[in-house]
Amino acid sequence: MTLSNRVLKGSVVPPRLPDPRSGLVLDTHELSRRAGEQVEVTRVAEAPAELGIEVIGVPPGSPVDLDLRLESVVEGILVTGTAVVRLRGNCARCLGEISSTEEVDLQELFCYPGKELDDAEAMHVEGELIDLEPVLRDAVVLDLPFTPLCRPDCAGLCPTCGANLNEDPAHSHDEPIDPRWADLTGWNEPTNETKDKE
Repeated sequence: MTLSNRVLKGSVVPPRLPDPRSGLVLDTHELSRRAGEQVEVTRVAEAPAELGIEVIGVPPGSPVDLDLRLESVVEGILVTGTAVVRLRGNCARCLGEISSTEEVDLQELFCYPGKELDDAEAMHVEGELIDLEPVLRDAVVLDLPFTPLCRPDCAGLCPTCGANLNEDPAHSHDEPIDPRWADLTGWNEPTNETKDKE
């Protein structure tokens, strides 16, 4: 049962429409329902919250550059194009800050009411609005590295003291002494008695 078919206390609950003030919500009014019609859309939107994974993501409110083509097809509106996002996070090895720009491809069919596909997760045109946020979220999260690195040859941190090995590649520690042999560490060094005999 879809949200539009649910009945609460005798009244039908209308589906929640996307917020037209959001830069990720597109108005398709200019696009007729005649198959083959196209509209180019270029805009800058604000990134939504929680767009990323724990170690790297898109900061909320940062600019998202959209370059899209909306095409009317028989089933609905086909959206194709790219989104350029700013990424910020931490290196998985040295914990240094990472910032970069990433371009992701977007492609999604938004179905007209009554033209739903058999796919339960198909996106829909709500009134004359389409919401790109779920499409952008899927594209960005799937494109993020699972273990982000500040550079491919990042040396990471010293496991003993936590020093950044990228800043000091020659960093080292004396070999740790096995506690079972610790009492024997000075056996080879001359003692006061042997020095006196010499």
